[in-house]
Amino acid sequence: MRKITAILLASATTVLLSGCGAGGLFNRVRPDEFAVQRQAPLFTPPDYALTPPQPGAPRPNTRSSQQEATEALFGAPANRSAVERAAVGKAGTPDASIRSTVADPKTNTVDKGDVTKAIVAAPQGDGREAQTRTPGQ
Repeated sequence: MRKITAILLASATTVLLSGCGAGGLFNRVRPDEFAVQRQAPLFTPPDYALTPPQPGAPRPNTRSSQQEATEALFGAPANRSAVERAAVGKAGTPDASIRSTVADPKTNTVDKGDVTKAIVAAPQGDGREAQTRTPGQ
């Protein structure tokens, strides 16, 4: 009788624990909770003569989840001062191929000297050995 009870108990435990694994008796398809995004709230358009949307066309006036995430992380674009707008205007638009140009072996570079080379070649550390000197002390 003890053997039967032990076998039934081991079987019941195995069946219950199989639900905890990725595969087994109780395996099922679960929805991806990260694939869900918020939809824009419904509203009544001010003009009732609008044409209905085409089936399968993207929704108008909605932002992508990437735009919403960027705004949530970094906030909305900052208001820039007149001086900053003038400086950015004088700088002009950057060259779109700058990253490719920098990696090109034909790109001319300027030798900044041994100090810059030593700084770039320095091993990474946590800054415990760093020291500063102020002129006049």
